[in-house]
Amino acid sequence: QVQLVESGGGLVQAGGSLRLSCAASGIIFSIAAMGWYRQAPGNQRELVAGITSGGSTNYADSVKGRFTISRDNAKNTVYLQMNSLKPEDAAVYYCNADGRMWHSRYYPGNYWGQGTQVTVSS
Repeated sequence: QVQLVESGGGLVQAGGSLRLSCAASGIIFSIAAMGWYRQAPGNQRELVAGITSGGSTNYADSVKGRFTISRDNAKNTVYLQMNSLKPEDAAVYYCNADGRMWHSRYYPGNYWGQGTQVTVSS
């Protein structure tokens, strides 16, 4: 059974930073592409960033230069470092596992975490 457990969300002031973590179990993490998505109220879930097993990454234009996705295969964990946060970054952030990177864009797999709330005050 695949489990993805996100952590690290919270309340931060605009311009601040947070680091999200997603611990995975039940998959062969080292060969799995992983991604982060977010969903704000009234909006569709959108891709934030993806990373392949080999470390190739892609980012939504809205977060390029501010967010960094990384992974630690020894810990079966993927991270999302978020800097220079803006009020429009506020959303529930979801971890996704076993996706595909195609034409430099991450497409989601079937496995999702429960989400972690990020709130950014202005």
